[in-house]
Amino acid sequence: MIEVYEHTDKGYNPFIIREGWQVAQLNHMEAQDLEGILKMDMHLQTDEVFILLRGVAVLIAAAVNGPEDLHFTCVRMRPGITYNIPVNTWHNIAMDKTASVVIVERSDTHLGDFVYMQLTDSQRHQLKAAIRTAMEV
Repeated sequence: MIEVYEHTDKGYNPFIIREGWQVAQLNHMEAQDLEGILKMDMHLQTDEVFILLRGVAVLIAAAVNGPEDLHFTCVRMRPGITYNIPVNTWHNIAMDKTASVVIVERSDTHLGDFVYMQLTDSQRHQLKAAIRTAMEV
């Protein structure tokens, strides 16, 4: 009567997929490292909810003010707090090696509801500084 799910490998694993919604777990992987964010993601059909289970993670949102002009908002996540990234918002998450988060979103999001924006060297430098500032809080 009680289903139990656990994801212990690196990366993303949607382990509960039901009609209309899914729950996934994201564990640290190189592309999500605190120093390794190279792109931003956006979902066109769903909000994305994040809950920190353990470790250190910084949730990132970006406003596009022009072709090369991004404004980053970074929040150091606290365990047990629910964070929502609204649909059509550029975002990513930076994690230390011990971090793990639960993600709740529309079902099958991982199969195609995403677009990516590669960051320029200047934008990556700006983002690293914003992550470091969030880490100090």
